Amino acid sequence: MGDFGRFLVKRSLNMVIVLLSTLILTMALVGPTMDKILLDATRASVVEETNNSDIKFQNTEERQNYIDQRIELQIKAIGLDEPWYSPKRFTNTVLKVMVLDLGRSNYLTSETGSANVRDIILEKMPKTILLFTTSTLIITVIGLYLGAFAANRAGSFWDKINSASAVFSSSFPTWWVGMLMIFAFAFTYHIFPARATPLTAPSDPGYALALLYHMMLPLITIVLVSFGSWAYIVRYFVVGILGEDYIIAKRAAGIPQKKILYSHALKNAAPPIITVVALSLASSFGGAITVEAVFGWPGMGSLYYQAIAFMDIPVIIGLTYISTLIFIFTVFLTDILYAYFDPRVKIA
Repeated sequence: MGDFGRFLVKRSLNMVIVLLSTLILTMALVGPTMDKILLDATRASVVEETNNSDIKFQNTEERQNYIDQRIELQIKAIGLDEPWYSPKRFTNTVLKVMVLDLGRSNYLTSETGSANVRDIILEKMPKTILLFTTSTLIITVIGLYLGAFAANRAGSFWDKINSASAVFSSSFPTWWVGMLMIFAFAFTYHIFPARATPLTAPSDPGYALALLYHMMLPLITIVLVSFGSWAYIVRYFVVGILGEDYIIAKRAAGIPQKKILYSHALKNAAPPIITVVALSLASSFGGAITVEAVFGWPGMGSLYYQAIAFMDIPVIIGLTYISTLIFIFTVFLTDILYAYFDPRVKIA
């Protein structure tokens, strides 16, 4: 096995360890609450089933004994007769989640009425991908051009404006800017809807256009809050490249500054910039809670917010696992690409 093969195996093992650690930590945090919620739900279900049944009881004591027996049978059937930290139950739960057997939600359902956690998450995931992938692409394009422009004029008025805008835009919480945007463009000027969830049914032919229209306000908000810091990051990397000897040699050879900036400096600064883009996009799946909750965007972040509000433990565990899986898989791919194109990474 060569250096790249050993590097690949090592990174794969690290990915599995991180996934297991995240699951174990999540289970340890929500385990006691999960047991209490499941026990309460089981008792309520048995009582409701008994009330709706045609069984006749001689007295209250007989009815209560019947309910207690049914509850005991249900508890054993779903494994609640053992504590959440018992080796058998803990291992079964972790293994099921690892293979995306996420169980059933206690309170939430998908738009098709399914209580399966995997179905609920898969229904919300495309909308989160649409919003945050689009915003990341726009932010990246704006940041590349503004950052390169500022780097080419390091120390100038425009460079100082770029640095100030990065600090200014990053200083305000996204949810606060989102509320201001809703007040200005939804309530004052009535340009965009206040709530990003379209009223059109998903089966309607015009649903896609309605979804894009409702997406505009959260999209503009994310871009406004983030493009300044992106431009500053690009400026930081490009300024370092512009000071290299080979760039000075190209200037001495009479190559136009614009070509040096965009064809050479920006190209050589691309690897770390791409890494930041990839990691930011991956982390957005878990950090989309406030943005989606403020705008009512029907994605994974909004689902996370609802699951926390209802203490729907299966959905919380499922979302945590999926978000972690997306993030570490992105890191894994980034590491592989770096190691493939730059052998020094494998040695390090």
